[in-house]
Parts: sequence; structure tokens; C-alpha cells
Amino acid sequence: MKLKPLADRVVLKPIEAEETTASGIVLPGKEKEKPQQAEILEVGPGGVVDGKEIKMEVKKGEKVIYSKYAGTEIELDDKTKVIIVRQSDILAVID
Repeated sequence: MKLKPLADRVVLKPIEAEETTASGIVLPGKEKEKPQQAEILEVGPGGVVDGKEIKMEVKKGEKVIYSKYAGTEIELDDKTKVIIVRQSDILAVID
């Protein structure tokens, strides 16, 4: 399945959180924080949203930090989990 986001939406693939802390403590599944870093898989075309012209500032392939509880999670056919968020839910681009 291929997703094509509409308006100012972006499809993100979360980057998994580390399994161990810096001191070497292994974290069980429930204790891991929800990841906030992701790679952009697809970007919508932008356009007019709520009466305002939206220009897309991000592009496919960039790594970003997004708002912790933003978006809608979807599982694709191949068991890949992606999140669809608005561009405004993206907080920063990672260089």
C-alpha cells in the first residue's frame, strides 16, 4: 500500500528508541518512551488550509522530531507502522 498525503500532511516512519540507557540498563517494552524522531516517507502538496496558504517546508527523506502525541498511527500491509501528521506537528529537522 502506498500513501499519498493530502494538503499539509506528512507521512512519517518512526525511528525506534534505544533499548538501553547510556549507563547500560536494558529497558523493557513498556518502559520505552514513544519515539519522537522519524524519517519522512511522503509529503503532501500544501495549498490552502483553513483559509491560509501553506508552503511545505519539509521534504521526503529528512529526519525530523515531531510532537509526542501528534498524528494518526497506521499499519501498512507489510507490518510497517507509519504516522500521518500535519506539518505544524513537526518541531525540527535533524541535520
